[in-house]
Amino acid sequence: MRLTLFWDRMNQQFGEHYAESVAKDYVMAELGGRTIEQAFAEGESAKKVWQAVVATFDVPSTLR
Repeated sequence: MRLTLFWDRMNQQFGEHYAESVAKDYVMAELGGRTIEQAFAEGESAKKVWQAVVATFDVPSTLR
C-alpha cells in the first residue's frame, strides 16, 4: 500500500482534519502502543498501519 492511498483512506474514514488528529494522538495496541505518526517514523509499512486502523476502528468494508 502506498502512503498516498493510506492517507486517502484515512481522510475518507475520519475526515481530513480528524485523520491528522488520530494519526498524531491515538495510541494503538496493534501498533505496539504507538501512534500512527510514531509507527511511520520508526519505519512501519503503510499496509501494516492501515491493518491496525481497521482492527481498531469500525472501518467500512469498502475501505478495507
